[in-house]
Amino acid sequence: MGWIYVFLAAILELVGVIGLNGFSKQKSIKNFLLFFGGFGGAFVSLYQAFNYLPVSIAYAVWIGIGTAAAVIVNMIFYGESKSFGRVFSLVIIIIGVVGLKAVS
Repeated sequence: MGWIYVFLAAILELVGVIGLNGFSKQKSIKNFLLFFGGFGGAFVSLYQAFNYLPVSIAYAVWIGIGTAAAVIVNMIFYGESKSFGRVFSLVIIIIGVVGLKAVS
């Protein structure tokens, strides 16, 4: 159950990042709700995950998934650089997250 909460928190963090990106470009209620709702929901879900998983593992996996997802979304939809260095670093993050999950 804890991993479901971590995954949900990562998805909601991604919603928050999309809202933050939109809110920084256009101040609207929709972007505001995506921004604060996404991050607020992410923290609530992460807090629930702490009831099932060690804080250090849950937090690190949440940050890794959220970071990787945000980078991928920004590369695909917002035209950020797809340089070898960025993609390689992204792969390293994903390997680290999978490794943490595998040993816990």
